[in-house]
Amino acid sequence: MRRPLDRHLSKMVVAIACLAMAAQTAAAQAKSTYFTTGYTDIGPTIGIGNLGSASASFGGRFEHAIKPLPDLGNGMLGIQVGAEYYSWSNPFFSYTYIPIGVTANYHFKLDEPKFDPFVGLGLGYQIINCDFKGTGVSGCSNSAVYFIGRAGARYFFSPTMAAYADAGAGAATLSLGIMFKLH
Repeated sequence: MRRPLDRHLSKMVVAIACLAMAAQTAAAQAKSTYFTTGYTDIGPTIGIGNLGSASASFGGRFEHAIKPLPDLGNGMLGIQVGAEYYSWSNPFFSYTYIPIGVTANYHFKLDEPKFDPFVGLGLGYQIINCDFKGTGVSGCSNSAVYFIGRAGARYFFSPTMAAYADAGAGAATLSLGIMFKLH
């Protein structure tokens, strides 16, 4: 039997995928540039390396390029918002984990514009819920603010679509996805 939160997650994943496809269509009409000032993208991610016996997380990333940083190797400052969801259960308990975070990302300036490596630092808030079955055991919650540190990259297939990967602390150990340019 599916829990209500799992049904909501399924709807959220479908909504993110539909938004990403709509963004791809709109972005195809935009001018052709890669990660530069004003660039904005959104996309779904799948995370691996989560807590406990959870096999994968589902989520998304949204990032906006804020400004060039000429005093820091001509890199670019981007602000990213990310969220993920994963859960697992056994006959005695169930566990859900929803990390939502914001990072400031430094994008390195390279001669190859299709490759966009970055590092980021930020803060997030994790929503954790547990449900134990049985007597003498109370429910648990360990929601709290947490530190995010990650490194990642985009590889642009076109000016409006890129493969995405990030690794680090703060949610899944490794997140993979496809990003779609909004404007």
